[in-house]
Amino acid sequence: MTDRAKSSDPRQPASGDRGGVTDNPWNRLRAFTDARIGLGRAGVSLPTHELLAFQLAHAQAQDAVHLPLDTDALAQGISAATVLPFADPLVLHSRAGDRQVYLQRPDLGRRLDDPSRALLSQQNESAAEPFDLAVVVVDGLSSRAIQDNTVAFLSALIPQLQEDGEQPWRLAPLTLVRQGRVAVGDEVGELLNASAVLVLVGERPGLSSPDSLGLYLTWAPKAGLTDAFRNCISNVRPAGLTPTDAARRMLYLLRESRRQKLSGVRLKDRTEDNVIEHQQETTNFLLN
Repeated sequence: MTDRAKSSDPRQPASGDRGGVTDNPWNRLRAFTDARIGLGRAGVSLPTHELLAFQLAHAQAQDAVHLPLDTDALAQGISAATVLPFADPLVLHSRAGDRQVYLQRPDLGRRLDDPSRALLSQQNESAAEPFDLAVVVVDGLSSRAIQDNTVAFLSALIPQLQEDGEQPWRLAPLTLVRQGRVAVGDEVGELLNASAVLVLVGERPGLSSPDSLGLYLTWAPKAGLTDAFRNCISNVRPAGLTPTDAARRMLYLLRESRRQKLSGVRLKDRTEDNVIEHQQETTNFLLN
């Protein structure tokens, strides 16, 4: 095995293979972050391997935005990995007819088209009682994030919801929305008459995270709500917040949201006991 094959950082050539590159003393910190620091230099320019790594990351981010979501494969994966109360996820579409329109008109991605609205209205009319939670999977700005992380997250969360010791959740039919934004979940939840909606969406890809999944919770969803009414958990991916940890945090928020009948800026995440703010009484620091 060559030294290059043994290197733990694919962006960094192994020792002895630096050529005319002058190392940067901050290079050692790259073991702790994906940020592009300590790149070194070749003369007055970036080393060739760093330039190529940047171009690769940029291409991966572009692919994440433009690659269509394979809803058939995703639906099969979800059905095989979880026991849902309804047979198959419902595939919906926003008012953005294609990807080009979606990118140019964010407002159209926040609302459902007429056939999707009609389908959800039929589902609501046939429901015996109101739903506690609607789970909405939205392609967003990274189909890769949805394709890679949705099944793992739902596999960790759905069983806990169905067997919740406090009170099991009555789940609405799971929906997959093409060309959607976060806010489209509020309309889905409203049409299904769900007490809360959980949106899984592909986040805007960065140059080190083209596969980041975002989770958004809204209590009493309805079209037109702002971000102030939503709780967000972001960076759900193998190199970030794991699906298991994300499910644990989301279950906490869901329980608290149902107990307090609210979400957004008034609902705080208290899952991390080691945060200083959580270990002391809420007081005015000016009076201490």
